[in-house]
Amino acid sequence: MDPILFDSWYALLRTAVLGVLGYASLILLLRISGRRTLSKMNAFDLVVTVALGSVLATVMLSRDVTLAQGVLAFALLVGMQYLVTWASVRMRWVRRVVTGEPALLFYRGDYLPTALKRARVTKEEIRAAVRASGKVALGEVEAVVLETDGSFSVVAQNTASGESSLDGVKAPGLSIGDRMAE
Repeated sequence: MDPILFDSWYALLRTAVLGVLGYASLILLLRISGRRTLSKMNAFDLVVTVALGSVLATVMLSRDVTLAQGVLAFALLVGMQYLVTWASVRMRWVRRVVTGEPALLFYRGDYLPTALKRARVTKEEIRAAVRASGKVALGEVEAVVLETDGSFSVVAQNTASGESSLDGVKAPGLSIGDRMAE
């Protein structure tokens, strides 16, 4: 019969020791790898974060996985994440594959239907993002962008000169550079 509530004191001690050592190993590797490893950046970073948690749980609870195997798994995940982010900073095509590109969904009073459909975002979600930014009227908004991490950026009307925060943001059938030159 398989015990459900209690197996042995050894099993509890093993879980506690492996939990502490696994956690300490993970923290050490994360400190070595830098802040980016756990930042809220994009879907790729989220996957790595979830995978790290899964490895920690497996190390703590599975009798078939040793601490050394768990630390190696942590190191592989952190190392791969470091290599991919290193490459994405240096090569645009890697960045596009890993993080995608921000999507312009609303621009100068107009919803962009093709972009909304492609991003699977509703007009109600755009209005909610505008409200959350503290704006009352859509006329106060230059643009709403769906960022690569899934958050919305609401850009206020542009009254200043200089480089626009919308440079590099693309929308189907709309060239920002052309519209901003008006």
